Amino acid sequence: MEDRPLTDHVALVAGGTRGGGRGIAVQLGAAGATVYVTGRSSGSGRSDLDRPETIEETAEQVTAAGGAGIPVRADHSRPDEVSALVERIAAEQGGRLDVLVNSVWGGDPLTDWSHPLWEQDLDAGLRLLRRAVETHVITSRYALPLLVARGRGLVVEVTDGNTARYRGSFFYDLAKSAVIRLAVAQAAELKPHGVAAVAITPGFLRSEAVLEHFGVTEANWRDAIAQDPHFAHSETPAYLGRAVAALAADPGVMAKTGRALATWGLYEEYGFTDVDGAQPDFAAHWADALVDEYGPLGDPL
Repeated sequence: MEDRPLTDHVALVAGGTRGGGRGIAVQLGAAGATVYVTGRSSGSGRSDLDRPETIEETAEQVTAAGGAGIPVRADHSRPDEVSALVERIAAEQGGRLDVLVNSVWGGDPLTDWSHPLWEQDLDAGLRLLRRAVETHVITSRYALPLLVARGRGLVVEVTDGNTARYRGSFFYDLAKSAVIRLAVAQAAELKPHGVAAVAITPGFLRSEAVLEHFGVTEANWRDAIAQDPHFAHSETPAYLGRAVAALAADPGVMAKTGRALATWGLYEEYGFTDVDGAQPDFAAHWADALVDEYGPLGDPL
């Protein structure tokens, strides 16, 4: 792969403030792309998640990596804001958009891991679905015409898990499964126009929030393995980002349209590594250490 295979490409990473979205945005930048980084947390104010990461920080990292990062504050649950965002991209980039990444989530504080559906807060569950699924639909509705007009491009739906396995909480499972279905449906409608759509999942992701949960940083993350041995097989957001960048640079990506992909399968095909040179494979670890307790992951959707 050439050093900057996405030079002159334009990407929109919706939900690029932190975690997997940030990792994807930065690695698209490292491949040479111009990346619009959007989210609700900016230097002018935090979202209700009240975390410190901002879209401006992500955009700066995109530029430092070799691309061009452009932060735009946008609430993707609001069609008017998404429409204005896409109009801005079209105006500034001559109508060009090559990659759309739907990575909006915001559901962590709304996820109830302790109760079945009939004991959960219904309002919280429905808000989770609006944040994690409806935002993706709104964003695609306004952004897809730019890809269709070019007759090429890639849509990436970021999810958790790529099988039909239950994910441990009703609304969480419904949201993450629905996102895969969004990729399937978009793939069917976009295929005649030469645009691919896929879903993708990381393995055990060392996001900012996960590192904080374990009381470590990326510099000393291995210290948390004593708390959770499975953490030894975790991966940085950059690993997910490199998977997406590889897909975006692949001229044969249409062969994968409609599929639910994972970092643990794509690294074998594209040869990318994590930032430390490792190639984490959480599915292999699951088969070795978790299958007896939790059963098989299942076949990819």
